[in-house]
Amino acid sequence: MSQTIKLTILTPEKKFYIGQVKSIKTSNLEGPFQILPRHMALTTILVPAVTEFIDEEGKTFKAFTSSGIMRIKNNQVEMLCDACEWPEDIDEKRAQEALSRAEKRLKDHNEEIDTKRAEVALARALTRLKLTK
Repeated sequence: MSQTIKLTILTPEKKFYIGQVKSIKTSNLEGPFQILPRHMALTTILVPAVTEFIDEEGKTFKAFTSSGIMRIKNNQVEMLCDACEWPEDIDEKRAQEALSRAEKRLKDHNEEIDTKRAEVALARALTRLKLTK
């Protein structure tokens, strides 16, 4: 029996991570969840999250993963995300500015503002900032 899962994280721009891992923690529309070897087949919608995984040597990795989809099948996990970043690659100043913009848009209650888009921007900024702390 396999003690690892093949994890592939892809963005439109790059292959972010490909490797064998012992576990994965991330979030979908229902909240946080964990994937272990031999997980049942599943397709789910991902939300902005600090995704954490442990490689086969036991090293823990954390990364920002944005909205996307995940497919689990045959002990393989594929995450297709709009964006992924390691903590050291996050521009904290830019994330703080995005947070301020999103909060302002939501507070103003302007009918021309796409509220859902502002909420997603807020979630992305908050998650990025959480990872930098």
